[in-house]
Amino acid sequence: MGGIVLGYDGSDFSVQALDWALDEAELRKLPLTVVHAWQWPYGEAEEEVKAHLRRAAEHVLWHGAECARASSSGVKVETDLYEGSAARRLAELSGEADLVVVGSRGLSALPRAVVGSVAGYVAAHAACPVVVVRGPGPLPPPSQPGPVVVADRAPDASVLEFAFAEASLRRAPLTAHGDLAEWATRHPRVRIEPAGYRLGQGPEQATLMVVGRGHAARFGAARFLLQNAPCPVAVVAEG
Repeated sequence: MGGIVLGYDGSDFSVQALDWALDEAELRKLPLTVVHAWQWPYGEAEEEVKAHLRRAAEHVLWHGAECARASSSGVKVETDLYEGSAARRLAELSGEADLVVVGSRGLSALPRAVVGSVAGYVAAHAACPVVVVRGPGPLPPPSQPGPVVVADRAPDASVLEFAFAEASLRRAPLTAHGDLAEWATRHPRVRIEPAGYRLGQGPEQATLMVVGRGHAARFGAARFLLQNAPCPVAVVAEG
């Protein structure tokens, strides 16, 4: 499949994620696949009864795809309708994707939940980087974007590679811990700022926070960021 994969359920959170995913597709010049999953929640039922739910799911998917097509003239938009778990379908599609994008929670999340089960599962199991969209989203793009912030104290090379690539695409500065001299040479167009960003502090809101999945799992950083970050969070598998 390749390209950008978006989990979409019609909620405000998934519309926000659509904006980010479309932005990624435009910046990377990749196709966008809008994915919607549905399943009958009440046990056994006749196919005719389940067909009503399927038609509703088809409409949700159509609406998301049409919104994407109407917002961009240069991105190829495809769709994927799946009967079953949205989280498992997105994790499955991540095997051939460049990036998976999801909202922080969806229509099925509890009102007080701050990160949905789909976002949490995909961030923990995807084969490619995952962006969980929080905060106001990327559009319209600011004239002076905030930094791409690497949250790990000792980031893996794959985490830094993703972060520098995003900073370059979005013409944003980058802040990270460690010796970044080699990375600065490889990415001369990215301005590096001193590390030390804290949530809710500083004159600029971060454009994106990036965290390694294994490091985050050990220290609980991913869950904390997914619940509290004022901006989208990228979770990247190390190695």
